[in-house]
Parts: sequence; structure tokens; C-alpha cells
Amino acid sequence: MQKWFNVGKIVNTHGIKGEARVISKTDFAEERYKPGNKLYLFMPDTKGDPIELTVKTHRTHKSFDLLTFEGYENINEIEKMKGGILKISEDQLGDLEEDEFYYHEIIGCTVETLDGAEVGKIKEILSPGANDVWVIKAKGGKEILIPYIEDVVKEVNVEDKLVKINAIEGLLS
Repeated sequence: MQKWFNVGKIVNTHGIKGEARVISKTDFAEERYKPGNKLYLFMPDTKGDPIELTVKTHRTHKSFDLLTFEGYENINEIEKMKGGILKISEDQLGDLEEDEFYYHEIIGCTVETLDGAEVGKIKEILSPGANDVWVIKAKGGKEILIPYIEDVVKEVNVEDKLVKINAIEGLLS
């Protein structure tokens, strides 16, 4: 069973020459959208195999990535792709540096304090600015926000799905 990972969503067309306006969901836009790379288009409400697309050009405009695909030369062809999700297969994931993780590796991990007290499970990752913030669903249903910084996150073990944190004063209250 092939695993797929979202890299962006086609939200509109741009111009008349077949550019797709994409809201990117990847930290590696330059790598993912490099001309010649393969992306797979999954359309909502459509069953079956995804459409394989080859990136022809990539540029950024305002907060969007603008892509063209080989064999798709005009606005009418791109119009049909609106709402589609661009994905890559698991074998297209690159290796990360030490202490870097893909979101899917972190979401679902159990969080414990350094003394072994369970805090909850990571349910979401926010990227508001300088550092990521991990949203933890605590046992009582409360959400706790943990900044992904060296002072707080002390150990990440993706194999055991376990994260150890230093519960500095005020963090868990």
C-alpha cells in the first residue's frame, strides 16, 4: 500500500497560459516543485489512481507557488484541477538532518515530562514563526501548546513514538 504526503493544494488558475496557483504545504517548496519532478494530483470526490504531473516551471507570487505542468498549456486544463491536492509518494521523501522530523513522524507521539509523567499526545503542529508549536491533547481533553525549542523538547524518539519534555514553569498550566 503506497503512502502519500501532501505538498500543496491547487486553489486557482493564474493567467491564461496554464499556471496553477498552489497553497504550499511543504517546507521544501524549492525541492518539491523543481522542474522535472513528479507530483501526483488527487481530486476530491474522485476514486481511482492519481494523475501524475511533471513540473515544467515554478515561481512564487505573493504567498502562492505558481506551477506549470508538462502537457498542460492553457487555463481550461488547469481549471479542472482546482481543489486538487498535490502529493508525493513515500519514496520521494528525502533524508533529513539530525534533529529534523517530518510532521507525520511527530503527530501521534506520546509526550512525557523528564520524570516520566504522561502529558498527552501530539495532535497537530503549528508554524507561526520563529519555531514550530506542538499542540498536545492532554488526558482531560485540554490542549497544551509546547514550543519546539531546545529548552523544552529534550528527546524525540520517532520509532517508539515518544517525546520527552522539560516542563519549565508555567508550561503545562
